[in-house]
Amino acid sequence: MDWRMFAQQMASMARDLLAQDSVDATLGRITASAIELVAGCDAAGILLLHGKRVQSLAPTGDLVVQSDRLQERLEEGPCFDAARTREGERVFRIADVTKEHARWPAYAPQARELGVGSMMGFLLFTEDEDLGALDFYSRRPGAFTEASETAGWLLASHAAVAFSSARTHAQLEQAIATRHTIGEAMGILMGSHHLTEDQAFDVLRRYSQEKNIKVREVARRICEKGALA
Repeated sequence: MDWRMFAQQMASMARDLLAQDSVDATLGRITASAIELVAGCDAAGILLLHGKRVQSLAPTGDLVVQSDRLQERLEEGPCFDAARTREGERVFRIADVTKEHARWPAYAPQARELGVGSMMGFLLFTEDEDLGALDFYSRRPGAFTEASETAGWLLASHAAVAFSSARTHAQLEQAIATRHTIGEAMGILMGSHHLTEDQAFDVLRRYSQEKNIKVREVARRICEKGALA
């Protein structure tokens, strides 16, 4: 492993991640980088857990999606464990899927049938939040060495920061857009019904509660139709 070259590639990737214009683009660049930078990696993806439901993000191939679905159904597997870890281990690896694994007795043989030879899962986390797991797959048994694991861990660390930053930026943009839409809707109500600002917002709030619709959705409808109903 040429670590000097790897460091240069990581630096280039870090700049590239920050240049992406959306969360999806950032995640896609992360998983593409996994194949480019980690020796032995044939496919990669990001697994998120919502309770026990799995969401596959930016998979580079169908193998990743099939593995995620299998881990969801069995509620076990390296990536499933990595995504739900809060303390302790944050790296999980099956060096050779063709061998028996006491930790994942149901997942390993079925993963082998999917064409998985070896795999790794890394928790994506920052000091403030856990973001899921970055997963690396190889069709060859024994493809991932200790050097591969180190490279994967470094990539996952950069990926977590980029993912968190992209998501925060997207949430901020959404909040600004929502605020603008609500303001526009209030202006329509104020002008058409001669209401004060507080009265207009109260109309939005009460309609939202009565119809069990989010305020931003009520505001969007008013902006589209020019009226509440």
